Amino acid sequence: MHVTLILLKRGDQVIGIDNLNDYYDPHLKYARLAQLTPYQNFKFIQGDITNRQTIEDLFVKEKPSRVINLAAQAGVRYSLENPYAYIQTNLVGFGNLLEGCRHNGIEHFVYASSSSVYGSNTNKPFSVHDNVDHPVSLYAASKKANELMAHTYSHLYGLPTTGLRYFTVYGPWGRPDMSPWLFTSAILEDRPIDVFNHGKMQRDFTYIDDIAQGTVRVLDRIATSNPSFTTDAPDPGTSYAPYRIYNIGNHQPVELITFIKTIETCLDREARKNYLPMQLGDVIATYADVDDLKRDISFEPKIDLTTGIANWVAWYRNYTAR
Repeated sequence: MHVTLILLKRGDQVIGIDNLNDYYDPHLKYARLAQLTPYQNFKFIQGDITNRQTIEDLFVKEKPSRVINLAAQAGVRYSLENPYAYIQTNLVGFGNLLEGCRHNGIEHFVYASSSSVYGSNTNKPFSVHDNVDHPVSLYAASKKANELMAHTYSHLYGLPTTGLRYFTVYGPWGRPDMSPWLFTSAILEDRPIDVFNHGKMQRDFTYIDDIAQGTVRVLDRIATSNPSFTTDAPDPGTSYAPYRIYNIGNHQPVELITFIKTIETCLDREARKNYLPMQLGDVIATYADVDDLKRDISFEPKIDLTTGIANWVAWYRNYTAR
């Protein structure tokens, strides 16, 4: 929604597709959609990217010039419960979009990857030039697979592709299964919050406006080959093909306890904390190296946690008061 708003406000024609499923409350999805429908240059299609015919027909009819794929089955923990949802959306759906791009002369395909691909890597900050062949969740594996699939299409068909590894996105209109919503709702309702690994975790929390701006900036810079790429020492973040990977993160990892305290301060209430061990599929810390993003795109996230959480809490109070 945030990316689409930027594109619409600058005058781009945007076709959005979503199946509006019930992974979480669809009312939130319809409320987001209502932010976009007043724009004359926006068209919405309710459909599923896993439906091959739907995607084939969409490309032929609408003839887009560029494609952004932010559709995915998200969430590390849910991938332990329902792996097939990830296989269908993140692999089959992604493949359908790649085929649509391949057969319809798309100028640039930009897609969401995730910081989760770094898996068991402990070399920090996480760099796009690091090897990421050891994911620790199916969600992470599906996102790594997206990068590999995209590279194949860049290599075989010359399709420019750029993958964006997002780092713990938060902010207004965020998902109810993410920690800001879970913590905020529980604190306001005087319910305990689950704090995994006894709070000894770090996340590179990145505000939604920074994510959206970075995504659009990347869309505008069509991926190119790396002239310095060598096959005897292959660089995972670039290629001889028109293929790029970038981190979009705040480059400032925050302790989970600090994150909770920031929410407590904004709510003027203290959380009841239920300390738990590390959850299967989780990682101890995330930390983005954004040097490539700064060099190539002239962009880096700027919004600090205090400002971002204040904005989030204000939005949450307003949304839930409806």
